[in-house]
Amino acid sequence: MSAISPQAGGPLPGGPQTPASLQSGPDSGAERGSGFDRRLTPPLVLGTLLNPINSSMIAVTLVPIGAAFGAATSVTLWLVSALYLATAVGQPVVGRLVDRHGSRPVYLAGTALVGVGGLVGTLAPSIGLLIVARVLLGLGTCAAYPAAMSLVRSEAARTGRSTPGGILTALAVAAQASSAVGPTLGGLLVGLDGWRTVFAVNIPLSLACLVLGRLRLPRTPAPQPGAPRPGALDLGGIVLFAGCVTAALLFLMAPRGGNWYLPVLAALLAAGLAARELRTADPFLDLRMLGSNRPLLLTYTRHILYCTVTYSMLYGFTQWLEQGRGLSESGAGLIMLPLSLAAIGVATVTGRRREIRGKLLVGGSVAAVAAATVLLLGHTAPIWLLVVVAVLSGLPQGLNSLANQNALYGQAPAERIGTASGLLRTFQYGGAMLASALIAAVFPHRATTGGLHTLALVMLGCTVLLLAVTLLDPSLRRSARPAP
Repeated sequence: MSAISPQAGGPLPGGPQTPASLQSGPDSGAERGSGFDRRLTPPLVLGTLLNPINSSMIAVTLVPIGAAFGAATSVTLWLVSALYLATAVGQPVVGRLVDRHGSRPVYLAGTALVGVGGLVGTLAPSIGLLIVARVLLGLGTCAAYPAAMSLVRSEAARTGRSTPGGILTALAVAAQASSAVGPTLGGLLVGLDGWRTVFAVNIPLSLACLVLGRLRLPRTPAPQPGAPRPGALDLGGIVLFAGCVTAALLFLMAPRGGNWYLPVLAALLAAGLAARELRTADPFLDLRMLGSNRPLLLTYTRHILYCTVTYSMLYGFTQWLEQGRGLSESGAGLIMLPLSLAAIGVATVTGRRREIRGKLLVGGSVAAVAAATVLLLGHTAPIWLLVVVAVLSGLPQGLNSLANQNALYGQAPAERIGTASGLLRTFQYGGAMLASALIAAVFPHRATTGGLHTLALVMLGCTVLLLAVTLLDPSLRRSARPAP
């Protein structure tokens, strides 16, 4: 299937032919008017922020949790890795369920699981149960983003209009702002009532999503009489995919000689997955579509590079602020506040602009400057310089994430938008796992200035590759031209 122009507000492929499983319920036509149903925005935005805020809040709790349970840094990092592993595997699986069964039931089930994970973490008596809670949070927060992308696409098909840039901007701002605000919010919660509040906050958030979802998300319509029924879910493909991703990410978490069997296992499972999916009528992963959709593959490549840089900064810089610079958890959170403000501001200002290539080039360039500035930091670095680094790191977060999301929205076929959106998050957390492995390598015992500088050099290399992939992608040049 050929790719379409990656524009945030461009015309949609397929128009009214969007599959029934992606369409709004029977009460969503004239009653909601001919424009985009703005009642969908609150539950979609609130659900979308659950994953990034849980990803980032934990950053300022690793040190106090380690102290509470007498756990080393290598153990507490599992609180980060467990959520990423669960999300990387679960996102495309949940996205496929959205494609087949509609957004509403998947959204409600996922947000309910978030509340369960928050409760387990609040009461957990050991770090092992805390890791279980993070797995539950990772699986539960998988649902909202592919459900949101699917509903946005079906609303555009229902109205026959271009997708409003505002809703895509709201999703990107929610994800980026919550990710950036996470360390600040986490620091305030820890200062208020200890690190368990970082888990407890998920309980009211889950309840709010459940109420809004039940009240505002449209029901999936019943199949039309005589309509062909979807085939059985490709469970074999899902199992092979989960095994492949898990083996690969486990190796990234501990890339040493003793774990040589993990990449071999990942390669064998990948070969088995390819063989199965190419001969399956309704595969979990449509490899033929992916193979012919070069712009979508390049979007995934850019996203994993960008996320490696982003999460290296988020976790590595935050740990260094506490252990290398000697700031408190609340102080480190406040230093990261300008990062969140910069990300929110630039995404809001540029969100309605259809230009993608320019955002990626500016974002990659600023990320390179931020990484180079980190090389100037020492244990006596002034507060103003730390704030400058935070601002420089926030600007590319607001630009790159929005640009990659809008590119995927235009490049993915309508009937696979949930799966494609989930895969974008898989690549996102692949980058996060790479960042976790890098941080564990450069901070084996505690966050030192020398380790931070090594991390900055790796980040600088990733930004150079990110810029190269952007410059060499011809589809982005075409999308930058005015539409006829």
